[in-house]
Amino acid sequence: MNASEKKAIAGLGGIFALRMLGLFMIVPVFAVYGTQYAHATPFLIGLAIGIYGLGQAIFQIPMSFLADKYPRKPIIIAGLLVFALGGAICALSTDIYMVILGRLIAGSGAVSAVVMALLADVTREEHRTKAMATMGLTIAMSVMVAFGLGPILTHVLDISGLFWVTVASAIFAIGLLWIVPTPNRVLKHNLNNHSVKAQFAEVLKIVDINRLHLAIFALHLSMTAMFTLLPHQFHDVLGLTVAQQGFVYLPLLLLGFIIAVPLIIIAEKKRQMRAVFLASLATLVAGLVVLAVASQTIVGLIIGLAVYYIGFNSLEATIPSWISKRAPVANKATAMGINSSAQFLGAFVGGAMGGILLTKPMWLSWTVLAIVTVIALLFILPIASPPYLTSLTITLPTGIDTTAWSQQILAIDGVDEIVMMPKENIAYLKLDKEKLTDDTRQHLSHLTGQTLAI
Repeated sequence: MNASEKKAIAGLGGIFALRMLGLFMIVPVFAVYGTQYAHATPFLIGLAIGIYGLGQAIFQIPMSFLADKYPRKPIIIAGLLVFALGGAICALSTDIYMVILGRLIAGSGAVSAVVMALLADVTREEHRTKAMATMGLTIAMSVMVAFGLGPILTHVLDISGLFWVTVASAIFAIGLLWIVPTPNRVLKHNLNNHSVKAQFAEVLKIVDINRLHLAIFALHLSMTAMFTLLPHQFHDVLGLTVAQQGFVYLPLLLLGFIIAVPLIIIAEKKRQMRAVFLASLATLVAGLVVLAVASQTIVGLIIGLAVYYIGFNSLEATIPSWISKRAPVANKATAMGINSSAQFLGAFVGGAMGGILLTKPMWLSWTVLAIVTVIALLFILPIASPPYLTSLTITLPTGIDTTAWSQQILAIDGVDEIVMMPKENIAYLKLDKEKLTDDTRQHLSHLTGQTLAI
């Protein structure tokens, strides 16, 4: 990766981490101590944990439509301010319904897909999975850190203080956005000529992308329900207090990620994304089956979680990369927005389901989650491998009219997209090597003023 890509990953990863910390620090605390709020019930506690997903699901797609038509950064800033507002409402609440409202508003600051689309804009195709894997690790690590920090900060700051920390994290995330390069996107398609309905329809008609939406829905449904159930089961089986449980989550997730990394590399380098994807989904199911059968024992609980995390980390990294490869060039943010909506809708359903399952036997709870994931796997099995494109980084020629030059580049058959970053004096080209001929390669080299190894 070059310096511009590393800077983008650092900044956008930091934004994701701060948002995830704000959303998830509440989970282990609220699952145990949510009863202190007026009108609290197990279902409402689970709803408060997962309701942010409903806000995300509702607003992710509209914000993604806007991000395909207008600059992405202002949209991200607006979303983070809404997130901060939701945190402030939660901090001032004494009633469970006000907490639910605050979490819903916080979730409405739906910038996940826009952030992912911005990351895709400033990373080359061959580094996309690596970038997404880094983001996946950042997200997973921030969730685990949140489980460790939540109880500690609540002890020091009280529950309202914990929500004020989420407000501060949103403000700091806005500051991180300034270190991310601002791309000048130039597409073959004129987005202003596409209605919202046309953009939406163009993405939804791609069946394989819909299968990826189902996969991310099932993944985050199981994850959110799991994190609602685990604090109580860790106490019952391992005898751990809430403050101690984070020290179990973190090493298990790290182990899962270390094992998942080679799978992610194979998926991209060996063009085996479909095989790795389906194997990871099967691994996720296997972890839930182990939990259904043996979670009442220490060994069964630990092994089941470790196996689950291997599948979870691999899927978390490969799904966004697959979306960016398969989505129409002009509607990338829209496709990612629909995927993020499916993800957070899964989190919403998972939180509510987890609240209901809290009153059921644990073996039944894990069995229900395993069945849901198996059903999703059956629908996803026919998915085809994604297209594999190549990205090149070139130095912008001096003394050119960038608009006219970019249109000449895009007119070449085999060039799918060009993303220019004038401040860095570079441009990224997305190419389909199979469409390029010797003549078009020579013409492309002439226009760029460079000998291109393609």
